[in-house]
Amino acid sequence: MAADPRILNHPVITAPLPSDYEGWQALWHGNNGGPIDPRVTAQTWARLNDPVSPVNGLLIRDGDRLCGLVHYILHPVTGHLHPACYMQDLYIDPLFRNRGLGRALVEHLAALGAQNGWARLYWLAEAGNPAAQALYARLGVRLDFTFHVMPLYPI
Repeated sequence: MAADPRILNHPVITAPLPSDYEGWQALWHGNNGGPIDPRVTAQTWARLNDPVSPVNGLLIRDGDRLCGLVHYILHPVTGHLHPACYMQDLYIDPLFRNRGLGRALVEHLAALGAQNGWARLYWLAEAGNPAAQALYARLGVRLDFTFHVMPLYPI
């Protein structure tokens, strides 16, 4: 009898390794609702593996299985001496959802920020994503701002 692939043994959070590309790519495509421009995927992966890039990532893994990802960007801000952290992507493979893995990634990122003196951790969430809204309501303070985008350059 084969082991149940949904069972987690001991999830750990690590930085992405070059050997994680295929598993990361599957999560990345899931996060984006399917494959996107391969140039964007290649550039994102390159940034995640460049130690001087402000774009960073973490993976939550269980043995050799990648269960989820978080991507974040550190940047200077006005009003504070230390950088802020924008959490851009948080994605958990649907097979592993509702087990606290998303929360674990955000809490790990927050601990990393506290350890390194970041000014704040912030993110955006789709209003129509009730699971994300429920998680984020427990983790952060919701500010009442509107979000506006002015696209400047097509991919």
